[in-house]
Amino acid sequence: MGLSPYEVEQEWIPKTFVGRLVREGKIRSISEIFERNLPILEPEIVDYLVGPELKVETVDVSLVQKMTDAGRINRFRVVVVIGNEDGFVGVGQGKARQVRIAIDKAIRNAKLNLVPVRRGCGSWECLCEFSHSVPFVVRGKSGSVEVVLKPAPRGTGLVVGDAAKVVLRLAGIQDVWSYTRGDTRTTINFVKATYNALRETYRFITPLEWGR
Repeated sequence: MGLSPYEVEQEWIPKTFVGRLVREGKIRSISEIFERNLPILEPEIVDYLVGPELKVETVDVSLVQKMTDAGRINRFRVVVVIGNEDGFVGVGQGKARQVRIAIDKAIRNAKLNLVPVRRGCGSWECLCEFSHSVPFVVRGKSGSVEVVLKPAPRGTGLVVGDAAKVVLRLAGIQDVWSYTRGDTRTTINFVKATYNALRETYRFITPLEWGR
């Protein structure tokens, strides 16, 4: 889980320009980083700006093997999803001989991959003013898995596989239709495809943002 700003402040010595801006109080929100199109190169930035609001869920733990001159090495590969359930989500993976260390690596990686998610009500069946679904149809792909997310009216819920539900829920999406293709049993690709689809929500500007 994320540290509180006080705990991060006591331990963190920024190594990047963005980190120093956050540490000095010149950037006060995670949204401001994306508005300025700045990179997140230190996971402590997310800890400092999001803190306890960040939720973490492990979606996959698998054993992977690697052959070396010394023999076969077994390691655990962990995939985690992080999000504040209010428009920000990240996916990361980590490998280590111990599950706990692999989870920690995956969480740090997910913080570096945190992205904003534009929400809205793009369903013609609903047309409410609440940001409960995706604003338009988006597509994401990873490996053989392709995910298409479509706006759904309020009350529909998340009509998608369990692994993708975690990504959508932590991003703050409550209702969505979906279409999937490929081997969705491969959890890591299914999760990444859903994550890539949500990233596409910021590729376009909807009419609601024209005057901003």
